[in-house]
Amino acid sequence: MKTHPDSTLSIVEVASTFAALGSEQRLSVLGALVRAGPDGLSIGALGKKCGVTGSTLTHHMRILTQAGLVQQKRTGRSIICAAVEYQRIEALSAFLLRECCADCDATEGHKHD
Repeated sequence: MKTHPDSTLSIVEVASTFAALGSEQRLSVLGALVRAGPDGLSIGALGKKCGVTGSTLTHHMRILTQAGLVQQKRTGRSIICAAVEYQRIEALSAFLLRECCADCDATEGHKHD
């Protein structure tokens, strides 16, 4: 399995995680959970916030959970969802940016503005 230099994530893991994020609704769900912080949101509140409910939300949560980005736990009669892998999200960004402009001519420099 190929790994990216200086990364604990393999190219397969990165591709799989980006595939899990390949839906506007899943990105919306993950964004809402990141904004909610470590306490997360109940499944009902998450559905209202994102406009995704029922079996569709369950489907998206299953994919995000399998990708290791979110977690669900039962608290009493509620299911609480939370983004738990902030380090993984940061690692995905770092994966994309780590070798930024590595193949550019040295005189070109870094111009991203």
